[in-house]
Amino acid sequence: MTTRTHLPGLNYSINGKPWAKHVRDFEQHLRTARQLAPLTVRNYLNDLTPFFEYIDMKDAPDLDRADRLFLRGYLAWLLEIGYERPSMARKLTALRSFYRFLVERGVVTQNQTDAVSAPKLQSRLPVIVSAEEIDRLMSTPDVTRPAGMRDRALLETLYGAGLRVSEAQSLDMQDLNRQSREVRVMGKGSKPRVSLIGRSAIEWLDRYLSEVRLKWASRRSGDALFLNRYGARLSVRSMQQIVKRCALKAELDPEFHTHTLRHSFATHMLDGGADLRVVQELLGHSSPATTQVYTHVSTTQARKVYEAAHPRAQRKQELPELPEESRDTDTDQIG
Repeated sequence: MTTRTHLPGLNYSINGKPWAKHVRDFEQHLRTARQLAPLTVRNYLNDLTPFFEYIDMKDAPDLDRADRLFLRGYLAWLLEIGYERPSMARKLTALRSFYRFLVERGVVTQNQTDAVSAPKLQSRLPVIVSAEEIDRLMSTPDVTRPAGMRDRALLETLYGAGLRVSEAQSLDMQDLNRQSREVRVMGKGSKPRVSLIGRSAIEWLDRYLSEVRLKWASRRSGDALFLNRYGARLSVRSMQQIVKRCALKAELDPEFHTHTLRHSFATHMLDGGADLRVVQELLGHSSPATTQVYTHVSTTQARKVYEAAHPRAQRKQELPELPEESRDTDTDQIG
C-alpha cells in the first residue's frame, strides 16, 4: 500500500466542474432543510471532495456513472492512498446522502451507493475513567487563579451534564438555570434539550460567575457563559486543550479527551442504576441503540473489577485428590 502525505480533498476545488451547482445545492439543503450545524455541513463537503477528485482522475464527469463497480473502485482507491477505515466509512455515508439528494432532485437516475458496503470497523468501546479518576481530574486546576476556577467550572459542567464540547462552548448565560440545576443545550442537528446538572457543578459555576466572569466580561463577551481572559467566548479548541492538560496532570489515560467525560458520565449513570432511556434523553441521542454501547462498557468495567477484586476470580483452584477408596465409578450407586 502506498501512503500519501497529501490526501485528496484538502486543496481540491469544485469551481468550474460540471457538478459544482449540485454540490452547492446540496450544501444549501444541509443548512436549511436538514438544519445541520455549520461544522457538520463542512464535514459533509470535506468527505465528498475525494469522490470528485476520483471522478476527475477517471475522467467520468457524469454523476450517473457511479455504479456499484465504480464505487467499489473508489473505496479501493481510498484505501490504497492511505485513508483509514473509519474515515472511508464516513465518506461513504456522506456520498449516500448526496446521491439520495440527487435522486430526489432528478439529477441522476440511479443511486447504487447502498449497494456497496462500508469497510468493516473494529469494534472499540469508548474510553472511560472511574469516579475516583474523575475526582483526581477535578482537583487539578489551580482554583486560586481565575483561569483555574474557570477550568474547574468547565470540567464540572462537561461531566456533570454529559455535554459535548461544542454544546458547552455554545452555552449562554440564559441557558443555565441555577435554581432548578438545568442547562438548555443545542445538540446535534440543532435539536434543543434540557440536561440536568449536579450540585458540585452549580457551586463551581457560581464561584466562576461571581469571581471570574464578572471581571473578565467585556463588550466582546455577549451572553457567552465560558470566557477566555480577554473576555471573548472560549473556543472549542481551548476547551479541548484545558481538558487534555488537566488529564495529563492527573495522570489519566493518554487517550483522554473531552468526549471521555461524556462517556464516563453515561457509564457512571448506568452503574448507579439510571434507566437507559433517561440516559438517552440526557445525552440527546435520537436512538437508544447509540446509548446501548454504554451498557457494554458498564458490563466490561464490572468484569474488570470482579477479576481484580474477587479472591477466586483469577486463581485456578486446585482440587484435592480423593482417596482411592472414595473414588466411586458405579453411577448406579450415586444417590
